[in-house]
Amino acid sequence: MTMSALGEPCVLLKLGEIVLKGKNRELFERRLVGNIRAALKDFDLKLDVRQRHGVIAIFLPAGTGVEVADQVAQRVTEVPGLVWIHRAWRVAKDPDTVVKAAIELIKDRDEVKRGATFAVRSRRRDKRFPLKSNELDRLVGGHINDVYGLPVNLKRPELTVFVEVDRDEVFVFTDGLPGQGGLPVGSSGRALVLMSGGIDSPVAAYRMMRRGLHVDFLHFSGIPFTTSESIYKAYALVRRLDRFQGRSRLWVVPFGKAQQSIRNSGQDRLAVIAQRRLMLKTAEEVAHRIRAGALITGDALGQVSSQTLQNITAQDHAVELPILRPLIGWDKTEIMAEARRIGTLEISELPDEDCCTLLAPKRAETRAKIEDLKLIEKRLDAEELAVQLADSIQEYTL
Repeated sequence: MTMSALGEPCVLLKLGEIVLKGKNRELFERRLVGNIRAALKDFDLKLDVRQRHGVIAIFLPAGTGVEVADQVAQRVTEVPGLVWIHRAWRVAKDPDTVVKAAIELIKDRDEVKRGATFAVRSRRRDKRFPLKSNELDRLVGGHINDVYGLPVNLKRPELTVFVEVDRDEVFVFTDGLPGQGGLPVGSSGRALVLMSGGIDSPVAAYRMMRRGLHVDFLHFSGIPFTTSESIYKAYALVRRLDRFQGRSRLWVVPFGKAQQSIRNSGQDRLAVIAQRRLMLKTAEEVAHRIRAGALITGDALGQVSSQTLQNITAQDHAVELPILRPLIGWDKTEIMAEARRIGTLEISELPDEDCCTLLAPKRAETRAKIEDLKLIEKRLDAEELAVQLADSIQEYTL
């Protein structure tokens, strides 16, 4: 039997939370399909992406090699909204053809060579197919047992062959790649991330992408008192995160002189919270201009002095837009593990001159009072300063 007995290579995508969306499900699925097509545009192939009931199938042009199909499958693992990605084979809706494909599919597997246990799991989305799911299980499983002599274990098999009967074809596959889960990017609106060069804010951005937000990034540089290193680092982080959403934009604010003004205000211990409030005011101004509906930060409760409950409350008071803090209950170990998984940790750990530590006091206030911060902002004319800072932003396109 030749490899052609397996039919055509394709990629089968399994949806997660989207299937619970009821009457709005179609909107989420359309958004997801658009995101998948955008993620695959660099392949320069005429890919056929089709929606089915609870799954999405990607059919490749005739003659496309298995290696390309594997690359397509790997790429869509980074698209939020999918829970499993299977490199499958598309075969004709004929029981004998399905049996031959299943036998061919596993012939070179290590599990077959060592006589591992197996099971067949069938699903019949097209009820017109002549065999029910359990009948198809027995048919395919019986032939695999006859050919390879593998013992059946329906509870905990070491090898599982999946057979899914669809409208026009049957999909046969074994393993799958885990997806990102969550909702399609863009299905929940747009938000603006305050992007430092640290570990936390890229993870916060990713977590909100998974909840359907398309995010832009705002970086505060210490220029003219620092070099451009932090900008390069922020740019590298945004490029990495862009694989999850596409069309990312990085905005950079030269913040050094504003920080110096805060430091010279005479309220040394309040300088950190005062500058955080000014950052939020500036971010809110930028968000209004780009039509973002919320701000996102990487705050985790109690992690540093600016993230005590009282200081977080003082920061919330600075703006009217909601501030989303997806990492608020995470500890540093959890955040670092997630950063490592999504590929941002190595970039975040590169050295740079962080504007948040520029001109920082020796001892920061952990229980800032809003009234004291308002006095500082009145002297600085913080509202006008935020507008001026927003006017000075530069866009860095990917």
